[in-house]
Amino acid sequence: MRIVHFGHACVLLETDGERILIDPGAFSTDFERERELSAVLITHQHFDHIDGERLPKVLAANPDAKLIVDPGSVETVQKLNLQYEVANVGDAFEIGGTAVNVVGGEHAVIHSDIPVIPNIGYVLDHGAFYHPGDSFFVPEQKIDVLGLPTGAPWLKAGEAVDFLRAVAPRKSVPIHEAVLSSPALHYGLFENLAPEGTEVQVVERGVATDL
Repeated sequence: MRIVHFGHACVLLETDGERILIDPGAFSTDFERERELSAVLITHQHFDHIDGERLPKVLAANPDAKLIVDPGSVETVQKLNLQYEVANVGDAFEIGGTAVNVVGGEHAVIHSDIPVIPNIGYVLDHGAFYHPGDSFFVPEQKIDVLGLPTGAPWLKAGEAVDFLRAVAPRKSVPIHEAVLSSPALHYGLFENLAPEGTEVQVVERGVATDL
């Protein structure tokens, strides 16, 4: 199995005869150039995992590719007028000769005030690769290569380490890292959840700012 990482959560897995793209989101680059895809898998509805502008282009350029989404992403792909299949926790299916098991169920908690949405993980070829989406769900299967979430508003580095230890793969590939160089997502979270009367002001580096 080979992997191409397009930044953040988006990876392309090349198995024997199949090319499977997972989570082509807004923070990822160049995935829309890929051709001869067998399937596009979506773990959950957040924009950094499903890019509503580029996903239709990818599927138009790959007419034989199946689009498989979690239950929470159905509304998004319906608005895009895309043909899709829904994967639920416990499902097992094949893409060509590549086995896929669906695990997990819920997105990691971002904050107690934010509702928890559906999130599924994909285990390919009985553990050859595991993409957990935005969760720390530990699957039953022995995992050879783990896509390891690295930076997010819902993620503590210590929790990621504990997840890595719990899964104990032969190899881990850090993914979901774009927010480490672009903190705007965190700023937005602070603004939305700040107490009444509190302003979040981002100051420019090296510039004197009146507070």
